[in-house]
Amino acid sequence: MAPRRPRGAGAFPKAVESPAPNTPDPAELYAALDLGTNSCRMLIAQPQGNQFHVIDSFSKSVQLGQGLEQSGRLSRASMARTVQAMRICQQKLKRHKVKRMRLVATEACRRAANGADFLAMVRRETGLQLEIIQPEEEARLAVISCAPLVSTRTEQLLVVDIGGGSTELVWIDLSAVPARERPRAIMRLHAGFHPPASPFPAAKVVDWISVPLGVATLRDHFIDVEDDAARFALMSWYFEENLAEFTPYKDEQAREGFQIVGTSGTVTTVAASHLGLKRYDRTKVDGLRMTSDQIDKVIRNYLELGPDGRINDPRIGQDRQALIMSGAAILQALLRLWPTDRLSVADRGLREGLLYAQMSADGVLEDGPF
Repeated sequence: MAPRRPRGAGAFPKAVESPAPNTPDPAELYAALDLGTNSCRMLIAQPQGNQFHVIDSFSKSVQLGQGLEQSGRLSRASMARTVQAMRICQQKLKRHKVKRMRLVATEACRRAANGADFLAMVRRETGLQLEIIQPEEEARLAVISCAPLVSTRTEQLLVVDIGGGSTELVWIDLSAVPARERPRAIMRLHAGFHPPASPFPAAKVVDWISVPLGVATLRDHFIDVEDDAARFALMSWYFEENLAEFTPYKDEQAREGFQIVGTSGTVTTVAASHLGLKRYDRTKVDGLRMTSDQIDKVIRNYLELGPDGRINDPRIGQDRQALIMSGAAILQALLRLWPTDRLSVADRGLREGLLYAQMSADGVLEDGPF
């Protein structure tokens, strides 16, 4: 017997209107802008539990530091590109009526003879007031942005932020902190690498360093070397030479209980290549753990592709292809010194650190495990 046809079968379904998303209260919004040597990035977010919810964002490769290595100054063209990007940021801030914000500039503006003049120009043209932060604060903000990715099994932590103009490394000893408290102990570093005494178990910053070599500046150092493989080897060697002042440089570290967290476009691009992603997906990349062997395999593949192959590789992208090998040279040097099976990929950085720091200072983040 054929099944009975249900009443109403074949009829057009009634339209169901989904409720419009609630417009966030501007009083709850925070913004963070990071103007680096290569990129301009901004986030607008709302506190949510012990994290935050992103309301709007902006990211653009402005190449502010282009030519800085040779001239010591920001060029007119790079400043014009950056001001255009800043206008878009200003429009977004105005649209969302954001009052709490922190807008910072890093290595390119620190090093350029006309860095302060450029920020005055940005203020005249857009009304946005940026501040140049020092390397220690830049390193600290990168560290706290990665707090949710710190494993409770980690006793020794190395956070690496590979920027366009500099690379920050921070070595942290968590062995005296109870396992469940380790991510939160990292977050408490927003008050400084050597915060005042508190009743909470503290993360100990063993050493930190800001190397004035990032993906753009390291590439510019060896731009006259024509052979691709030779240029890569020289960049990796040169970066390692600049780590001699870093306290853990000569110490052999146990692999057990040791974690590296890498935050940068280089690390996320290598992760996307490892996963074979045809389209970048942050949810698959952020928090991914890779072994030294997996990273080395990706870098070897980049070398085999050569410059032309890398340009046409969709996993690298047009904006990243010119800088990926200098970033990979930095990453290879670090893994040569501190091999690990627990490199965590962080698709987060200065912007997230700025947001966490502002929200933590205002006490709007809930307490509890991440």
